[in-house]
Amino acid sequence: MTPEPADESSVQRVMSADPPPADSRQSRQMARQRAMTEAVMAEGAVRIEQLAERFDISLMTAHRDLDELESRGLLRKSRGVATASSTSLVESSDVYRFSQQLAEKESLARAVMDFIEPGQALFLDDSTTVLRLAKHLTNRTPITVITNVLTLMNELKGVRGVTLLGLGGQYYNWCSAFMGRMTTQAISHLHADTFIMSTSAITNDIAFHQTLETIDTKRAMFDAASTRILLADHTKFDKRALHALVPLKAFDIVIVDAATPTEHLTRMRAQGIRVVVAHAERTPIYRTVGSGPGRDFVPRHPDDSADQSRDST
Repeated sequence: MTPEPADESSVQRVMSADPPPADSRQSRQMARQRAMTEAVMAEGAVRIEQLAERFDISLMTAHRDLDELESRGLLRKSRGVATASSTSLVESSDVYRFSQQLAEKESLARAVMDFIEPGQALFLDDSTTVLRLAKHLTNRTPITVITNVLTLMNELKGVRGVTLLGLGGQYYNWCSAFMGRMTTQAISHLHADTFIMSTSAITNDIAFHQTLETIDTKRAMFDAASTRILLADHTKFDKRALHALVPLKAFDIVIVDAATPTEHLTRMRAQGIRVVVAHAERTPIYRTVGSGPGRDFVPRHPDDSADQSRDST
């Protein structure tokens, strides 16, 4: 699948964190690094020699620029290639992921709102899919959000009706999140109504990730929540990652986008997995009945069509 063009604002979100350049050389370097970042994000991966030729710089200068971009968590260098896209061993930066599958992520974020009620406490993970949820949470206040994601903290700080609990630990620039033993220990002392997460890859109906730190953090949140919801766009079924988290049937609800092939929907439902297909244009369908682990979700309106149902085939 051809990567989508990089979102320029997502690149500037990190690049603009630097102070204004003091001289023309710094200005040219910053402009070149921004253009280099946009080029790699647009193409997914580019050989370093090609970048040097494209920007009319020496190979050494190209490596220096990429080293700096890598230190900011924007790009990765591996075997003579600059890459923004993920592999089975390495997850891409959140800046790159933020610009991918925008419509699908928005539809997933809107769909999961049907399973969030005012007064709940939520664990939110470091995925850019869940990040799309932040702007919608004002419709469910008062609400408590527990997250290890700096980007989410910045999005939600000061938002009226949102009680924000930030989890500390070792900071990882590539995902703008805190992880590690300090993070998982803090999670172990908390309990939330719902954990909402996404995943890097789905293989044999199991959620996978590239790093153990990510696995440990998400597993801690998974274990500390009454209801677990997975958001996964159709591209997740075509990707691979190294470390298994949990099988999809361990989630209370799996929400996928409308482009997910029917074969995946049929297979998951045959295993008893609750699958919701998110649509780009939709109105709230579900309401919560009961509370705690035994809660269920039913249509808000009795005349909802069968193809909108959580368990439709």
